[in-house]
Amino acid sequence: MAVGDLQKAVGRNLRAYRLERGLSQEALAEVLGVHRTYMGGIEGGERNLTLKSVEKIAEKLDVEARELMG
Repeated sequence: MAVGDLQKAVGRNLRAYRLERGLSQEALAEVLGVHRTYMGGIEGGERNLTLKSVEKIAEKLDVEARELMG
């Protein structure tokens, strides 16, 4: 796995779970207390998240953190 691949995987998985739940980036960003552009950066694999952030996002989406990283 190349550097940055995990960030991209988390972003892709996050987007899939968000869409599955019918949420816009803006709506999920509001739930998480972040800006919509930050949310876009996460989904685009441009943001380096902490494990704590991944856990928080997973909790709000009602999925296991490892599912976001898988």
